[in-house]
Amino acid sequence: MIKAAPENNYHYNPKLRSRANQLRKSMTKSEACLWKYVLRARKMRGYQFRRQRPVLNYIADFMCKELLLIIEVDGITHDDPDAFLRDMKRDERLKEVGFTTLRFSSWEVLNRIGEVGGMISDWIGEREEGPPPCSPAGGGD
Repeated sequence: MIKAAPENNYHYNPKLRSRANQLRKSMTKSEACLWKYVLRARKMRGYQFRRQRPVLNYIADFMCKELLLIIEVDGITHDDPDAFLRDMKRDERLKEVGFTTLRFSSWEVLNRIGEVGGMISDWIGEREEGPPPCSPAGGGD
């Protein structure tokens, strides 16, 4: 499988565009909170995240192209053993093309958003090789 890269638009799937737009307009409370308080407007260490991004045959809750990072927020429907297996297969398929998937439960996002943001920031920090993109003058986040 070809790795995700700018040349292949990070495996963007235009066939899922309409469904992704629907999901973007009807985000869950936990998705909306993660977007508003942690990921939007380059709040996360200067990186741009996209909501409901079609990748391969999936729609990622949040994706950062530069980091090849996908963040998923799982509700109670993901507690089912079949859903767990589907999620694992999906994560493996995305890994084959170079993406890392970080998963958080809706409960974690709604009740411990600061910790969730910290875990995402820590993951990014462990992979950065130099200053983050579009870092503000003066060097602070």
